[in-house]
Amino acid sequence: MSIKHVILLFSTVAFLSCVEDYHLTKIKGKRIEINNEINGDKSIEEFVKPFRENVNKNLDSVISFALQTYSKSDGEYNTAIGNLMADAVFEEANPLFNKQTGQNIDFVILNHGGIRSIIPKGNITTRTAYKVMPFENSTVVVSLKGTQINEMLKYLSMAKRAHPLSKQVQITLDKDFQVTSASINNQPIDADRTYYVATNDYLYNGGDRMSFFHPNDSLYVLDYKIRNVLIDYFKKRDTISPKIDNRFIQLNN
Repeated sequence: MSIKHVILLFSTVAFLSCVEDYHLTKIKGKRIEINNEINGDKSIEEFVKPFRENVNKNLDSVISFALQTYSKSDGEYNTAIGNLMADAVFEEANPLFNKQTGQNIDFVILNHGGIRSIIPKGNITTRTAYKVMPFENSTVVVSLKGTQINEMLKYLSMAKRAHPLSKQVQITLDKDFQVTSASINNQPIDADRTYYVATNDYLYNGGDRMSFFHPNDSLYVLDYKIRNVLIDYFKKRDTISPKIDNRFIQLNN
């Protein structure tokens, strides 16, 4: 080894021996409040402005009219707004499902907690649909045996909530919350039959403890967000006036 190499080697060792070994011992942070006192960047504001105005224009476009204000708290076992949502999913999704499979959806079930806003009396806009359904939940159709539909009935009787059901379903509870009658399309539930049930992907994956969707014969993903279902449904109607009806009721005698 040459003297030059020896000097280089010792220099490298000496340098490495001087490098300190650092270890993280503490992290300090402070709360930075975001409020109206923070000045925006004017150049960014000017850049964003036309996009914001275009989005607001689309969101505020009137697409239908509500005769009354509809809330998820206006009924015990079914509500006008819940009935509207379930019926809308059936009417808008069934043609897609039929085209894809040659079959028809038997009924729709959604969840009471998924309704996030009222539909106020007056003009309905695209923004209304975003407020009612702000989530990215999409429509799926699950093929279930009648035995699993019976499990769904047990779930609904125990939940005691107005989970939206489409009008193809008729369920009656007695005063002790037991199912006394249940039908789909005016027919009693056949334990051996396969039913095509439309719902959203959140519930299919176990949301709200709806475990009765598993196991299943098959799953069909329609790539159709519930929010877009509502927008399409509203656009086809000048006026909406959903009602509370007898699709899911309790008898007190």
